[in-house]
Amino acid sequence: MVIQSQKKAAAKIAADHEGKQGQSLLSKALTPEFDWSDKDEFLDVIYWMRQIMGLLLGLVWGLIPLKGLLALALFLLVNVAIVYVYYNTFQKVDEETYGGTMEILKEGLMTSFSSFLVAWIILYSALHSESSSS
Repeated sequence: MVIQSQKKAAAKIAADHEGKQGQSLLSKALTPEFDWSDKDEFLDVIYWMRQIMGLLLGLVWGLIPLKGLLALALFLLVNVAIVYVYYNTFQKVDEETYGGTMEILKEGLMTSFSSFLVAWIILYSALHSESSSS
């Protein structure tokens, strides 16, 4: 009887572990306080979240239309704030596991900034540039 209950407990633990491994990265990212066994997976989530944010914020800034230093500073502020709230409040990860707060906040920031600039410049130029007549 004791051996059967131990086997059932071991099977349950194995099934739970397999369930965590079988989850998609998106479902892991959307699960609050997920136990990130693979450090690189969490950093991948931060990276790709930033890329999507860069593109979306570039489109929004181009539509509004925001321009100048205010737009750049606002992008950086929004981008860093969302990542900070995500890892500190939603996921509640120990930042020291990932090299500290600055390492998490730097992850993918420059490539996100590049995506933002491309989307922002293209949309802003298409919608708000003055057409010159000859």
